[in-house]
Amino acid sequence: MEWKKLIKYLYPPLWVIILLVLICTAALVYTFVGGYEAHPAAYFTYVLSFYTLTAVVMRCIKVVPKHYRSAKEKVYDNPIGNRYFTDHKFKTHVTLYRNLAVNILYAGVNIVSGFLYHTAWFFVLAFYYGILAVMRFLLVKFVNHIGIGNDRLKELRHSRLCGYILLTINLALSGAVLMILYQNKGYEYHGILIYVMAAYTFYITTVAIVNLVKYRKLGSPVMSMTKIISMAASLVSMLSLETAMFSQFGKDMSPESQRIFIALTGAGVSIIIVAMSVYSIIKNSKEIKQIMENNTYGE
Repeated sequence: MEWKKLIKYLYPPLWVIILLVLICTAALVYTFVGGYEAHPAAYFTYVLSFYTLTAVVMRCIKVVPKHYRSAKEKVYDNPIGNRYFTDHKFKTHVTLYRNLAVNILYAGVNIVSGFLYHTAWFFVLAFYYGILAVMRFLLVKFVNHIGIGNDRLKELRHSRLCGYILLTINLALSGAVLMILYQNKGYEYHGILIYVMAAYTFYITTVAIVNLVKYRKLGSPVMSMTKIISMAASLVSMLSLETAMFSQFGKDMSPESQRIFIALTGAGVSIIIVAMSVYSIIKNSKEIKQIMENNTYGE
């Protein structure tokens, strides 16, 4: 019975949670900005903040699943939403358009930034996003004109072509790593933004890995290639996050140690991208050869 009474304190009313969040936020800002981290009163703030965080998490665990199920039902009741989450071909088509638009936008912004700030760093990034845009444009064009699953031979050839193009992304990656190592270039995220970007980067990487395995089982070369491209992009994002982390939290680490970590991460990302590209090229080439031989014998 005593445990049940204690557990009830983890579920205070919503208005109490909101009030505690506001109080703790103000108290923590005052503590850290004023330099009172070691003051006795600060420990009360830490304990209260821990309790508030626990209450928020417990509230989310209790409420979020219900809202998620409700939102999911509404999405599936909508014809377009239902098709997006149940039709893999349609979802791939929509995702290709979205990612293509984002890549073109990023490439354009970096080109303009390169001219404005007179630095090759933005042109290297523009080249990287340009490669992603070219591959996704080719896949969008294929899906629009032929469609997924309608012509196996052409689908294999488009996927193989993207595999070759994906190899060139290592040029942009190598250029970026060299500029990070020897020109102190890189990404910087200030304040809470770095935590947001870290969460986003780990999220897209996890999703990319799951989708890479999931869509590979469907047997479509084009759908698999879209996920390989997303995986490559997420790996480069991890490298970018690492440079931002060093910039924000690496003041106690020597520049030499930072360079070693960045060089190793860059090499690892490059090896994985090359491995995915070569695997895709070899696999598609073997099936293309097999189809061509069967067509020859059939004639």
